[in-house]
Amino acid sequence: MTKQLEGKVAVITGAGRGIGRAIAIGFAAQGATVICAARTQSQIDDTARAIQMAGGDAIGFGCDVGDAAALQRLFAETRARYGVLDIVIANAGGNFSRQSVEESDIADWERTIRVNLLGVYYTCKFAIPDLKGRGGHIIVVGSGVGHRVVDAAHSAYGASKAGAWMFVRALAAELRPYQICVNELIPGLVRTELTADGQRPSDSPFQAEWFKTPADVLPLALFLATQPLTGPTGQSFSLMRRDSQ
Repeated sequence: MTKQLEGKVAVITGAGRGIGRAIAIGFAAQGATVICAARTQSQIDDTARAIQMAGGDAIGFGCDVGDAAALQRLFAETRARYGVLDIVIANAGGNFSRQSVEESDIADWERTIRVNLLGVYYTCKFAIPDLKGRGGHIIVVGSGVGHRVVDAAHSAYGASKAGAWMFVRALAAELRPYQICVNELIPGLVRTELTADGQRPSDSPFQAEWFKTPADVLPLALFLATQPLTGPTGQSFSLMRRDSQ
């Protein structure tokens, strides 16, 4: 039986844990060669090793998405090893500022913007030359907080994710002539290491939302990565309940 991503090369940021790890392992199981990128080398090495032990092809590449030079090296290494690129999952992100605007720490606010917005920009910018070769898919992992005002404690995260969503639409228009599809995936509330006890975060603005595991996000990511190169593009696909968005 033919695997859905046979012969494809995918770069996935934030692949050391959570959603990124689940997508990396799932894509590899469908035949993709996966470049797993994240800041913590031990975590991405573990993801790559899990893929390799299952018979897949993967490498780990340590990089901070807030560092433009690191992203440039990531895609240069991908090009040198594989020569082609088909799929990019801009998944790495974080929320480092959880205070009101008045009480917020400037460095934490700026770091949230750098990782969630500039990190997406850097990832996409350095991927474009290789994707132009034969078309492909860019999937940006977004958030419902980028589409709906929650509270001042999420101002940095909301602003960064809203900016990333607008960036998706702008980039989709730019890359449509090259058959590169750019879409946003909103996973909603997902169980991570921060909620390892199985409890949803007490500060979650979406208390009634489906509390997912990282593996629950994989089918939508796989769906987007296997759509025709003529589209959809510039769209937002969500696993959140409609009344939560």
